[in-house]
Amino acid sequence: MTKNPYAKTVGYALVHAARLHRARNAQLLNELGLFPGQEQVLTLLAAEGGRTMGDLADLLRVRPPTASKTVARLAAQGLVERRVAPGDGRVVKVELTEEGRRRAEAVDGVWSALEDEAADGLDGKDRKRLRKLLRKLGKNLGGRLDAEDSPDEIDD
Repeated sequence: MTKNPYAKTVGYALVHAARLHRARNAQLLNELGLFPGQEQVLTLLAAEGGRTMGDLADLLRVRPPTASKTVARLAAQGLVERRVAPGDGRVVKVELTEEGRRRAEAVDGVWSALEDEAADGLDGKDRKRLRKLLRKLGKNLGGRLDAEDSPDEIDD
């Protein structure tokens, strides 16, 4: 069997680890009835108590139609609701329902468990160094992309 010629590159290791992380995240979120990307919306709403669609799109680094689609799916599950802002009928805020709050708390547990699984065997110093190195890689690559070429879209 021929070895992958890229197997010893940083890029290959990064992509492989990211795919495994995303797959494990999807498994854990599935147990909560969520898809990857939806947990980010729940977490942001739990932290702030409600946000406009524009705020959500900006914070998620996605286009407004993508944020709207995710919110619609969460609303269909009864996890969020849209409300017209008092005093300005043009502004719609997205807020968690009671079930959405419970699910957001469960997401914190999933994220913590996934972090522990992924970083098993790394001490605090190694974790800090890894985060720093990954931010450096992101900065290096992100500086070479146009905003519209950014792959930050969430899928669900």
